Amino acid sequence: MMRVNKLLLTAISVVFLGAVSAFGQGDTLSGKYEGTAKAAGAADAPITLELKNEGGKISGHLMNGSSSLEISEGSWSENKLTLKLGPAAKEGVLTAKLDGDKLIGDWMAGSQKKSVELKKAAAPPAATAAAPVNLSGQWEAVADANGQPFPFLLTLKVEGEKVTGASSSQLGEANISTGSWKDGRLSFQLEGQNGTITMSGTVIDGKLSGEFDYAGQLQGKWVAVKKN
Repeated sequence: MMRVNKLLLTAISVVFLGAVSAFGQGDTLSGKYEGTAKAAGAADAPITLELKNEGGKISGHLMNGSSSLEISEGSWSENKLTLKLGPAAKEGVLTAKLDGDKLIGDWMAGSQKKSVELKKAAAPPAATAAAPVNLSGQWEAVADANGQPFPFLLTLKVEGEKVTGASSSQLGEANISTGSWKDGRLSFQLEGQNGTITMSGTVIDGKLSGEFDYAGQLQGKWVAVKKN
């Protein structure tokens, strides 16, 4: 019984270590590599290799100048990388070993042999999530009325998707009758003495900008900067 348990423990350990090894290889190999291909009697050629490792199966492409060569078949085993480039390896076979952050090997294309040395490029920094936009407050706005600037003060209060508030200008005040803030887009209607103004906008570089329609008689664009 003890011998059976030992054999079972050994088998589990082998499977576990194999999985860890494959996972580690995936983390180590996948990415973008840049370097050169050198052939006797020819100038060094810059190449870029992008690899994706899925459990030892490799996909991606190699950029040779302006030519993109797809990896038709690729494998990664015991620190050895083998890539067949182009349909039916028409563009040759690249074999290399990983040494730290470098891939070093050869690229055989027909009778031509090139020495390849590539270094892994640093991963781009992770994108930071944009801070949520707080629309509530006062906005100093200007509308383009047939080429003439028309300033007004827009006061907004946002509760979830519901928008309320008012606008004041040299023509008086108007309240927001219906307003919404959804999927990054602001829409509302101002009820003035001379008709309804329909407005919409989005936040671009901290500013509100969009379009308006004044009772179907005047259309244009508007922009606003938050006052507080």
